[in-house]
Amino acid sequence: MNTYIDVVVRTIVAFIALYVAARVLGKHTVSRMTIFDFIAVVTLGSVTANLSFALEIKARYIFFSLFIFVVLIYLSAFLSLKSKRARKFVAGDPTVVIENGKILEHNMKKMRYTLDYLNQQLRQKDIFSVDEVDYALVENNGLLSVKKKEQHLNVTRKDLNMYKPEVKLPIELIMDGEILLNNLKENNISKGWLHTELTKRSLSTQNVVYALLTSNDKLYIDTHNDQLKSPLDVE
Repeated sequence: MNTYIDVVVRTIVAFIALYVAARVLGKHTVSRMTIFDFIAVVTLGSVTANLSFALEIKARYIFFSLFIFVVLIYLSAFLSLKSKRARKFVAGDPTVVIENGKILEHNMKKMRYTLDYLNQQLRQKDIFSVDEVDYALVENNGLLSVKKKEQHLNVTRKDLNMYKPEVKLPIELIMDGEILLNNLKENNISKGWLHTELTKRSLSTQNVVYALLTSNDKLYIDTHNDQLKSPLDVE
């Protein structure tokens, strides 16, 4: 068999094997990654390792195998964008593990997802009792999405009619003694206003490490001389 055809066949078989392995091992194995992220990471590691010490394999074959892997992953992503059915096959569906406050042991068993791991992921969301959960599902990347019961939901500013309809982002004005002219221009802040504010504080731009216009329109300024009697960062 032609060497390049042999590499193509072996690469496709390896790709399928990684996909099946990721499915069998369960979503928690590829936590924070999709299955194809997992395949890409494993592939890059394997290719790098083989390129480093598998001297009996010619480098061009290794790079050719990597190219086939990249094409397969790209085609999978492309099909997922074009077809809902392909997307479901490639990425799978989220798995419900808690419904109406009840743990679905059968779904967890199919994923090899333990109660210890469920409790760990709940704690990472500041939930220390499963009794607080109304609905939870494991996403395709292995992370847990949770809907709390109504009585355990946090009170929001909207609930208290304290929310602001528009929230401004802080604007950086000076960094390391240099005025950020683009930021001034984009936010209609005049250079003269900034100099006036510095003059009020007996400062020049060279004295300023960092200046920021906060979201509530207050000017925060940090200078080179912090006037601390015993600064902790001085050796």
